Amino acid sequence: MSDGPLSACSLAGKTVLVFGAGGPEEGWNNGKAAAVAYARAGARVFCTDVEGELARRTAQNIAKEGGQALAAAADVTSSDSVAGAVHAMLEAWGRIDVLHNNVGATHMGGPVELTEAAFNASLNLNLGSVYRTAKAVLPHMIEQGSGVVINISSLASLGWTGYPYFAYSAAKAAVNQATVAIAMQHARQGIRANCVIPGAIDTPLIYAQIARQYSSVEDMIAARNRMVPMGHMGDPWDIANASVFLASDMAKFITGVCLPVDGGQSCALVPLG
Repeated sequence: MSDGPLSACSLAGKTVLVFGAGGPEEGWNNGKAAAVAYARAGARVFCTDVEGELARRTAQNIAKEGGQALAAAADVTSSDSVAGAVHAMLEAWGRIDVLHNNVGATHMGGPVELTEAAFNASLNLNLGSVYRTAKAVLPHMIEQGSGVVINISSLASLGWTGYPYFAYSAAKAAVNQATVAIAMQHARQGIRANCVIPGAIDTPLIYAQIARQYSSVEDMIAARNRMVPMGHMGDPWDIANASVFLASDMAKFITGVCLPVDGGQSCALVPLG
């Protein structure tokens, strides 16, 4: 496993706001890895999570490595909470160079099984978070004349993954097009927006949200490995490194892209296992 970002993708002097930066005390998820990867690339990172203690834990990890990080609790389903985090970051550092939207959660079930409340909750969290954070951050990027937005989507946005993800798939598909819309509307204002589309990634979330779909955890791991043409799941650093690249000047002519990071899974018409 890689232990950090691509070395050529420097973010020295940049500030990054990560929504959903909290992670487990041991091991890595996509949000925690992204926050640490941005810091290792030289950025100052403002870590937020709905659970403030988890955000502080990630910030402490960055500080232990000699990086600069601050942390705050932020609920992406609340415009006031998002605005408060943005205000706190601007008070501390005066600018926001990169907005990274990592928040997402599945609500299992098709239209028949899902309650209307669960359907609306999925859209509110998975898509509404992108709207609220962009609404709060973009005016400052416009004023700066520069900025990068990185949204984390899902392979479920592109097609059927084998899981009953009706609401989640719809919301993440909308995130893809919302990313394109931001990129095109603000391209001449010095702002880029791109989307990372994770495939089967081995994170703590799958054990909490997906494992019950299988007879055992071992069966889940084997099945997910078989889904991927490369024969194994990815890890959070794969998503983090792609994000650092897209945020850096190495990607200065890339905008409006939805990049699958999936071991080729989005290219396969049939399972290869």
